[in-house]
Amino acid sequence: QVQLVESGGGSVQAGGSLRLSCAASRPTFSSYGMGWFRQAPGKEREFVAAISLSGYSTIYDDSVKGRFTISRDNAKNTVFLQMNSLKPEDTAVYYCAAQVGSWGTNINGYPYWGQGTQVTVSS
Repeated sequence: QVQLVESGGGSVQAGGSLRLSCAASRPTFSSYGMGWFRQAPGKEREFVAAISLSGYSTIYDDSVKGRFTISRDNAKNTVFLQMNSLKPEDTAVYYCAAQVGSWGTNINGYPYWGQGTQVTVSS
């Protein structure tokens, strides 16, 4: 079972940037597809971005496409989410998630989750 720990959240003004990191506990990190999800107050958790096991393929929700970039460093067991041009509507708790041997946008496909990191964007 993999354990995930997010970091890098914080408060920023609209138009600013943040870089989230998610460190995984398992040395077999390259066996896991990784995703980022977010949950705003009063809303359901939603897909943000995902990356394949190798890191060669990525997919984004339309709301973040062109502003956010997901990447991974399999040597360091870490996945990143670079967030640029942040908007107030990006305010949420951001979670990284992992699944063995696959990847995608379906939240139900991810059995392993981090504790979340708060991102707050002020106007």
